[in-house]
Amino acid sequence: MASMTGSSASKPEKTNIRYFFPKDPDKSGAKFSFLRRKKDLIEEAPVDEHKLKKWRTGEPSKGYARTKFHSQKIRAREKVFEKVAEKSARAELLCAEEQGSLEAEKTYQITQNDIRSTADEATQQKIFDLRLDQFGPYRLDYTRNGRHLVIGGAKGHVAAFDWQTKNLHCEINVMETVADVKWLHQETMFAVAQRKNVYIYDNQGIELHCLKHLDSALRLEFLPYHFLLVSASAKGYLSYLDVSIGKEISGICTKQGRLDILTVNPQSAIVHLGHPNGTVSLWTPNMKEPAAKILCHASCLRDVSVDASGNYMATTGMDRRLKIFDLRTYKELSRFQYNKRQCPGVLDFSQKGILAVSRENVVELYQDMTNQAYRPERPYLYHRCDRLIQDVMFCPYEDVLGIGHSLGFSSIVVPGSGEANFDALEANPFQSKSQRKQTEVRMLLDKVQPEMITLGGGIGEVDFKTAAELQEERNKTKFLKPSKIDFTPRHKMKGANKAGKIVQRKKGVQEQHMRAAVRDIVRTKQVEGRLNQRNSSRPGLPEGTSSLQRLKKKSA
Repeated sequence: MASMTGSSASKPEKTNIRYFFPKDPDKSGAKFSFLRRKKDLIEEAPVDEHKLKKWRTGEPSKGYARTKFHSQKIRAREKVFEKVAEKSARAELLCAEEQGSLEAEKTYQITQNDIRSTADEATQQKIFDLRLDQFGPYRLDYTRNGRHLVIGGAKGHVAAFDWQTKNLHCEINVMETVADVKWLHQETMFAVAQRKNVYIYDNQGIELHCLKHLDSALRLEFLPYHFLLVSASAKGYLSYLDVSIGKEISGICTKQGRLDILTVNPQSAIVHLGHPNGTVSLWTPNMKEPAAKILCHASCLRDVSVDASGNYMATTGMDRRLKIFDLRTYKELSRFQYNKRQCPGVLDFSQKGILAVSRENVVELYQDMTNQAYRPERPYLYHRCDRLIQDVMFCPYEDVLGIGHSLGFSSIVVPGSGEANFDALEANPFQSKSQRKQTEVRMLLDKVQPEMITLGGGIGEVDFKTAAELQEERNKTKFLKPSKIDFTPRHKMKGANKAGKIVQRKKGVQEQHMRAAVRDIVRTKQVEGRLNQRNSSRPGLPEGTSSLQRLKKKSA
């Protein structure tokens, strides 16, 4: 007994702990009770119709399908599209980024050094100069998402890099004259217009293709939704190349001489060409003649640019004038005259409508140039470079303007020029490698055919009245079908009795019968025409009646 008591004293005593869970008095058997919100109907505020119109992809279908099942399917799909548009319009509240601007009475007196001293560190890094005085002047191009930049010097220097991180992709010397550079659908490939041909390189500087049929190209443009590379040559040829299949879609001889001015309407994909006689011609790959011609200046053109909306076009000429045109009516909206010592040069519109105009080594930036009620007397910003300016281009989704000149490349900040909120499914500046691959596949699946490029901008527009008239004319036309002839050619020797020879003889006999039938129809028509001519010359005979009408029996 003593040993048992000792062992029990050494072990700690176990205490029975009882856990208590309060129960809900309303529901028996529940261990926990939570306060639940009543299922009240939450009414959402109506969305503005103007915002809904912005996000709607098209008009609802007016008709119905042949079966009730497909009609219900179409209505259900339209309801989904309407919900998507409504959610997109409501999601605009999440776009917290706002457009920047400069607030001062004389903003043109603000220099880039003033902006750099007052801006944050990220904005300060966007203002830089590349001193490349041995290979200039330079032309440049940004990608659609505004992240990557390619520059090409006239003496053969080509470089591609991420201009925000200053990470160099490649740098090569093609040992030839470079007329223009252009990114393709992704930042993995770019095209270079060299002295003889157009070459395509990847972002490592490796030559992928040599396009020998695009010779003597001076300007390049790329249509991302159609995968078309457009080139204008010194020989007056306008070429369309489908880079997805490597096939030339169209080659047009414009008969307008040297083509060194080329731009594209971003909304309708219409190509605008500037000519030395002061005209601007509009082209599509489906027509061998220009879709429209606009007489803009009385002298040679310097440059042409179309804004992001596709409704306005700016032109400069050797007559020292800057003009704004409305592409919906093809009328001149306003003109600006420079003095004798100044002649405007290259142009470019930003995403927010700011127009960059170069003259010699100076870049002037204007706001609201397309507004008829507002006429700017002074530029919005003013920047002076060291040498002659060759090319200017705004960076998408950034308040940055790239300038290519004889001493290299310059990047300046233009507050309020770029779109503040970007669509990640359209152009994502922060996309990863996998997202880039998915975007490329989606773009190929959604590729638009070149036949859809029209002057009106509508896709699949058909003139039903004209089509019906053409069909009616086709139905009126008499088609002759050769009658079946039971003809057995006689047997011949020395290879004349081969199967091909027999078929050839049968076709000859058939053609003879065809000619005879056509001859009979033509003679009948000639006789009818003579009789009608005689009847028309007879006095007192009603129109449309025959002279043989008098021989018919009169009804009682």
